[in-house]
Amino acid sequence: MHDFATSTAPTDVVRRQYLASAAGDLDALRATLAPDVEWTEMAGFPLAGTYRTPDTVTTHVMEQLGKDWDDWTAHDDTYIADGENVVVLARYTATNKTTRKPIDVRVAHHFVVRGGLIVRFEQFADTALIRDAMNN
Repeated sequence: MHDFATSTAPTDVVRRQYLASAAGDLDALRATLAPDVEWTEMAGFPLAGTYRTPDTVTTHVMEQLGKDWDDWTAHDDTYIADGENVVVLARYTATNKTTRKPIDVRVAHHFVVRGGLIVRFEQFADTALIRDAMNN
């Protein structure tokens, strides 16, 4: 029987990451990440850069998004899987805490999953729409 909670299938691992993120469960999110993960937020995104280690990813990305945005959610709409590569077409919704401007932005995420853990993540997003929501 297929057990989603312990499955090492790349799409299941990635889906667990989205569910943990949406629930604000950073322990569960860290459990999906390899110890030497490379997590890249796109140039132009407010948190642009590459983060390594599960703790660094949650501290510098997820916790920071929670400080700047209300209800930041990545909605994982469509999965395209090819071996260890999983591309997710998604969208971000949130409201900026300072400007009160909402976003609903299409994004794509590329994950590489090995041994049941995310070893690499790269974000593609319309950073201009996100920046616009941060400015009055």
